[in-house]
Amino acid sequence: MAVPKKKTSNQKRNQRRAHWNRKARFAAERAMSLGKAVLSGRAQGFIYPVGDAEGEGEES
Repeated sequence: MAVPKKKTSNQKRNQRRAHWNRKARFAAERAMSLGKAVLSGRAQGFIYPVGDAEGEGEES
């Protein structure tokens, strides 16, 4: 089993956690923005099929 050779400093640990939290916050903001755009009808680059999902497999 691999073990670290030296203890990671608290500063380095906090830096990694802050970076992870920043990425998660940014992803959440983007998801919320996309959701708002889809609901308001302003979405430009997002295709949202409405009502076509039920009949796709029955045509064959």
